[in-house]
Amino acid sequence: MSEEYSYDAELEEIKRRKMLELQRRLEEEKKRREQIDAILRQILTPEARSRLANLRLVKPELVDLVEQQLIALARSGRIPVPVKDDFLKKLLAQLYEQTHRETRIRIVRK
Repeated sequence: MSEEYSYDAELEEIKRRKMLELQRRLEEEKKRREQIDAILRQILTPEARSRLANLRLVKPELVDLVEQQLIALARSGRIPVPVKDDFLKKLLAQLYEQTHRETRIRIVRK
C-alpha cells in the first residue's frame, strides 16, 4: 500500500510541476502580448489596429509576422509613424503577393 501511495505522490508532484510551468508560460505570453499591444498603440492608427485585429481572426500567424515587422520598421525609422490604414493595406498586399506568388519550375533538357 505504501508503494501505491509513493507512486500517487510522485504523480501529483509531476502534475503540480507541469501546471506551474504552464502557468509561467502563460504569464510570459500575456506580458509579451501586452508589450506588443502597447507598442502597436503607439505606432498604428486605430483604423490600422482594427484591420490587424480583424485579420487576426482569419490568419493569426500572418498578423504575428506583420506586427513584428511593423515594430522593427518603426524602431529603425523606416516607416512613417503613426502607420495609417492605407499604408498597412499596401504592406499587406505586398506580403500577400510575395507569399502567394506562383512558383514556376522550368525543366531544361540537354
